[in-house]
Amino acid sequence: MDARFKTQFQKRLLAWFDIEKRDLPWRRTNDPYRILVSEVMLQQTQAATAAVYYKRFIRLFPNVRKLARAPLDDVLKSWEGLGYYGRARNLHRTARMVAASHGGKVPDAFETLAALPGIGRSTAGAVLSIAFGKRMPILDGNVIRLLSRVFRITENVDSRETRARLWSLSERLLPETRLRAFNEGLMELGASVCRPRNPACGSCPFSRFCQAKRLSLQGDLPIRTPKKSLPHFDVTAGVVSRNGKFLITKRPPKGLLGGLWEFPGGKLEKGETLKACLRREIREELGITVRVGQFLVSIRHAYSHFKITLHVYRCRYEGGRIRLRGCDDYAWIGASELERYAFPGADRKIIQRLKEDQS
Repeated sequence: MDARFKTQFQKRLLAWFDIEKRDLPWRRTNDPYRILVSEVMLQQTQAATAAVYYKRFIRLFPNVRKLARAPLDDVLKSWEGLGYYGRARNLHRTARMVAASHGGKVPDAFETLAALPGIGRSTAGAVLSIAFGKRMPILDGNVIRLLSRVFRITENVDSRETRARLWSLSERLLPETRLRAFNEGLMELGASVCRPRNPACGSCPFSRFCQAKRLSLQGDLPIRTPKKSLPHFDVTAGVVSRNGKFLITKRPPKGLLGGLWEFPGGKLEKGETLKACLRREIREELGITVRVGQFLVSIRHAYSHFKITLHVYRCRYEGGRIRLRGCDDYAWIGASELERYAFPGADRKIIQRLKEDQS
């Protein structure tokens, strides 16, 4: 890459960003904490969706110490619907570590910041360049796609060697000034113009020297490892009632959907009926017996590594004393209390169905 090309790249990107940048709430602040919150949300979420949750999150937890003192249940409730809840748990842990060890201030040293839960190299680079004006590269999915197309990188971007090449490109392209605008511009251009499908090449400031466009390879790049087909599982859940209240259970704090509440149940075993599965799972996890009654709804849901069909039944508590074996806590609650608890997406669909049945 010669100096003239690098200068042109920087000028074109910054000029485009100055005109086309979206008015997003985290772009109105230099507060490192608020920028950190936004970057964590943007790890797995499009900006328009993240903006809605960001405003609510910052209203509830306006600074590191406020977030650090908050119960995890409140943090997860504020994150409900955004998905990838490990981000919320990690952000909560990070806030507690920053409050305890860094005086409540987000650290401005790369090694320290990148080592915090859920941060990593690219998020740390984004926070340091945006909040502190440091000359740090970034490499999120949008930037990988953009650089792969502009520079026609035909090797698998998931390989260690190609990823190192992309990091080197991102670093070499950095200007000496306007680092925040440059890195935000890279991410913005990748998200809004150099899209995964149907890129808007006619609106791209790099259209004249994008190597992928010149060879009509936009749809073929970047090259990634093919995704394996996701396994599918049948899962049961019971809306267990007793004296007008529902039984909900809390998942263990670590692992998939850690700390969220759900309707009890579990995975169907080979040769089992759905009702037998539900009775067994509730007996094993809670030590109680239930009568499985009317079928309520089936819900299809996809996670990052598998898919499920959740088969939901109304149940009636029959007997036994609750002993927690596969969950962290339980509660008997009325229908009006359901909104106080943070549920995963599939369980929120159960709640919606319950509301429909009551209307």
